[in-house]
Amino acid sequence: MKDKIIEFFYKMIKIPYQLLFKRVKPWGISVESLLLFDAGTLGNDLGLFFKNNAFEVQDSLEEHDVFHVLTAIGTTVKEEVDLQFYLLGNGKRSPFTLLVILTGIVFYPIHYNSFRNCYKRGKNAYLFYDLEFYKLLHRPTVEIKSIFNIK
Repeated sequence: MKDKIIEFFYKMIKIPYQLLFKRVKPWGISVESLLLFDAGTLGNDLGLFFKNNAFEVQDSLEEHDVFHVLTAIGTTVKEEVDLQFYLLGNGKRSPFTLLVILTGIVFYPIHYNSFRNCYKRGKNAYLFYDLEFYKLLHRPTVEIKSIFNIK
């Protein structure tokens, strides 16, 4: 039940968040065009992520899905909280990150150890959350993960 409440809350704040805080230009790319990148590249891996999860590209929110691909953190509500803790550890301080973390602490206190571990993983990675990922779509995912110590 709490997952449904959080998902509803996310849907309610998504559009205002995009309008107020996301000032990045949409990539204008489709799942099909991502799948045309060479196997093992960030572009192809991102396309596979969308295809395997039956997701669509959301304008101006593309980098969020790149975070899932690079960190190998899933997409359940609890895993979304894990991802935000990882990004907090990596230095990201957005209103959305802080809101999700606060929500996670309140709704999932039994997962504190998982959140702490994700935070530490993000802290141990070199700063990557603010890269221009669109320009890296042709690069091998394993190379990006290696360069930035993303585990």
